[in-house]
Amino acid sequence: MTDVREIDTGSVMTRFARGWHCLGLADAFRDGRPHGVDAFGTMLVVFADTGGSLRVLDGYCRHMGGNLAQGEIKGDEVACPFHDWRWGGDGRCKLVPYAKRTPRMARTRAWPTTEVNGQLLVWHDPERSSPPTELIPPTIAGYDEGRWSPWQWSSILIEGAHCREIVDNNVDMAHFFYIHHAYPTYFKNVIEGHTASQFMESKPRPDFTANPEKLWDGTYLRSEATYFGPAYMINWLHNDLAPDFTVEVALINCHYPVSHNSFMLQWGVAVQEMPGLPADKAAKLAAAMNRSFGEGFLEDVEIWKNKSPIENPLLTEEDGPVYQHRRWYQQFYVDAADVTADMTGRYEQEVDTTHANDLWQQEVERNMAARKPGSV
Repeated sequence: MTDVREIDTGSVMTRFARGWHCLGLADAFRDGRPHGVDAFGTMLVVFADTGGSLRVLDGYCRHMGGNLAQGEIKGDEVACPFHDWRWGGDGRCKLVPYAKRTPRMARTRAWPTTEVNGQLLVWHDPERSSPPTELIPPTIAGYDEGRWSPWQWSSILIEGAHCREIVDNNVDMAHFFYIHHAYPTYFKNVIEGHTASQFMESKPRPDFTANPEKLWDGTYLRSEATYFGPAYMINWLHNDLAPDFTVEVALINCHYPVSHNSFMLQWGVAVQEMPGLPADKAAKLAAAMNRSFGEGFLEDVEIWKNKSPIENPLLTEEDGPVYQHRRWYQQFYVDAADVTADMTGRYEQEVDTTHANDLWQQEVERNMAARKPGSV
């Protein structure tokens, strides 16, 4: 049959994305020990100097390849466990205790870092560029002033999938119904420069709610999610849970590649403190939402691990700007000189959810009817 559409699985990836990548909560690295992080096809070592500043170096000692994460922090340096070579945060070897002189060429790679929203971010670029200031993700309003609960943070290693799979979700309206059990009633994407945003409004599916009779009819979620670069998303969530009671939630959805076929997925939830929601209850609510988002991400994971890579997806008009979004994402995988205007130009698309919601409503009603005692 000549009219069969074949799947193009694409070419094997050979480079990692240029941009800021979150390694986790910053304070988790300030425990007086060096930490090894498998990322970008190698291993990094993260440690805090005496001033509390976090430093990131290549994880293997340039002397004889010792694993610096198995060493100790001595003053402002990380000491290799093999021969005690001391490496400073700038990548220079500061001391070889048993040698008369420290080799002049004793340098390793120091990775640019920044801290945003209480998280440690590291800059990766195959061209070794210095990160422009304007590419640093923004600080969540009120975070530095303490108006948010502590982050409830989780991470999971995803093997058997490229990290592009998670980024595709940014423009995928329909999967929210089938995977995350919600009705998207409004869905729009705006792509521009190094950012890609999703604006969505949704309602929960009662057929996937444990006690749907207790669900307030006005329960509604308004979501504004933006990728700042290839791997760090801030999702502002406005949850209408009861009359005159809207909970403001910040969700961080981020990842870093471990290899070309695995990545570390991380997510964190914080709840904005408000009258009627004391700090302890805000923290408990954030923990509950973290578990809920985690369950949703794990449902995504099962899809990613078992699907085929596909460069030529067959789409309907309700599928959103998949190709435009992938073109935007491609800018992070080419040299800076090869970034083209169609990768960074502004593009907007709103998906008409009317037809889908009409059909989904019928499906949910059938499911609810089947749950009633005595139904056939």
